[in-house]
Amino acid sequence: MTDSSLPPPGRDSLTDDLLWRGLIQDSTGLDELRELLDGGSAATYYVGFDPTAPSLHVGHLMQVTMARRLQLAGHRPLLLVGGATGQIGDPKETAERTLNPPEVIAGWVEVIRDQLAPFVSYTGENAAQLVNNLDWTGEMSVVEFLRDVGKHFPVNKMLAREVVRARLETGISFTEFSYQLLQANDFFELHRRHGCQLQFGGSDQWGNITAGVDYVRRRGAGPVQAFTTPLVTKSDGTKFGKTEGGAVWLDPTMTSPYAFYQFWLNVEDREVDRYLRYFSFRTRDELEELAKETAERPAARLAQRALAEELTTLVHGPDETRQAVAASQALFGRGSLDDLAPETLRAALAEAGLVRLTGELPDVAGLLRDSGLVSGLKEARRVIAEGGAYVNNNRVTEVDAEVSPADLLHGRYLVLRRGKRSFAGVELGE
Repeated sequence: MTDSSLPPPGRDSLTDDLLWRGLIQDSTGLDELRELLDGGSAATYYVGFDPTAPSLHVGHLMQVTMARRLQLAGHRPLLLVGGATGQIGDPKETAERTLNPPEVIAGWVEVIRDQLAPFVSYTGENAAQLVNNLDWTGEMSVVEFLRDVGKHFPVNKMLAREVVRARLETGISFTEFSYQLLQANDFFELHRRHGCQLQFGGSDQWGNITAGVDYVRRRGAGPVQAFTTPLVTKSDGTKFGKTEGGAVWLDPTMTSPYAFYQFWLNVEDREVDRYLRYFSFRTRDELEELAKETAERPAARLAQRALAEELTTLVHGPDETRQAVAASQALFGRGSLDDLAPETLRAALAEAGLVRLTGELPDVAGLLRDSGLVSGLKEARRVIAEGGAYVNNNRVTEVDAEVSPADLLHGRYLVLRRGKRSFAGVELGE
């Protein structure tokens, strides 16, 4: 795979670059991993995604960007979508998962396949390949699974897994207990069918991953290697994911490109350098220079802007990124609202607070009150009189000023602003 728009890995070897970025938490052996990744030959690797929701979310970005990073370095990716394992679910420490119907999971498999496609190349010598573990797991009978797979797994080792120990008192079904066997068999089948030599995943998958390495060895195959990446956490220590609340999805119909851009733009200063190392394809020299510039001009939030623009472009493309940047500027009076697509404008206003009104529009003071920017008409009139009220970035100075249908953006929206930073939206309905 070649991509002239992206720089090569860091100043040293691929492994050195991954270590500098903090992307390798555990491994089956750094020396073996270095030989595989830096030895001059293309290695085949895999990473798995279970279809447990109708979209990937930002918690998956670590694995998605790692797959891209390794392919850019010359290695060959197998992107596994778990049509079989998605029907089981990796055990959670808290409670049994709700099992989704097979037909729902089949639909999610196709969605996730499409979402993964933009991140890698499916042409060239190291072309990526999408695989589904239902292709081999679905063919196995219960007896075959127990004889050919189950006999290689000591139960005492399975019970020692942290998440299993956490569930022993509250109870864990055999269904979830067997998940480790299914994932381990995936590594063996991919090694047998595609010559796969390497698996990676999040650090919470280390027990499953090492079980797969051991299983490949027990079947007389290999050698194979593995490593884990750190879990991506928020500033409060919780991980990104759909079960943690406030999920940021990769599907633009579930999280708009504007909201996605704003999520990264609002990253705290103490986190942005770590996220740039994890997700950016800039070189080490470029990231160190960016960190220096950000420290010299912290108010400009250069690092956050670089992170937001790069990731939004990667996930949603350059056109949506330009719209998100333009909306971010225009809402605060630094650009033209007329240039924004209606979808982008509505998404931006929805993030700020969008009030839907029907019938005749109230005057500006009433709009400020109805939007929540002020507590009442008295305060609204005071804000207008003091020159702090704006409609579509135009200052309003008359306390009894009104708006007309001609003021509506795209025939239905108004952007209200109080001062420099507080804004809200109004949508006129039928």
